[in-house]
Amino acid sequence: MDAILARHSVREFVGGKISDETLEKLVHAGMSAPSAMHSAPWHFVVVTDRDRLNGVSGVHPYAAMSLQASAGILVCGEPDSEILKEFFDQNCAAAVENILIAVSDLGLGAVWVGVYPNKTHCENFTKYFQLPENIAPFAWIPIGYPKNPAKQDNRLDLSRVHRNVW
Repeated sequence: MDAILARHSVREFVGGKISDETLEKLVHAGMSAPSAMHSAPWHFVVVTDRDRLNGVSGVHPYAAMSLQASAGILVCGEPDSEILKEFFDQNCAAAVENILIAVSDLGLGAVWVGVYPNKTHCENFTKYFQLPENIAPFAWIPIGYPKNPAKQDNRLDLSRVHRNVW
């Protein structure tokens, strides 16, 4: 619960390399997400190259924080591998959330930058990361050491909880 409640969007980072071991843990978290009929349709592009990270800001209008990020993970899906194709986005979203929670647990910061289903964003990321035709970019996650300490918000709103019926 601590990692879930501490998780928040981080858009400002300070330097510091993120180890390959830590990045592998994050991908492992993503791959541990539930998926419809255990289809596990995801692929992950792990980015640590400074030039490649900097270039993402030119690919997506809301990815400027990539200029400060130490790494990034592009979560992609392979819709044709899906047993139930209509759940592609839900499966990838579960992987993204697992990564974000793991980021929080490891004392790092990140933010979910939406790519799918925006056609322009999808085309830009596909071209920039040289994705095969059968792979769809879903979300970009810039990751780094947070510039500011995490502030824990209490987002519990019981007025939005209904029991048995609305």
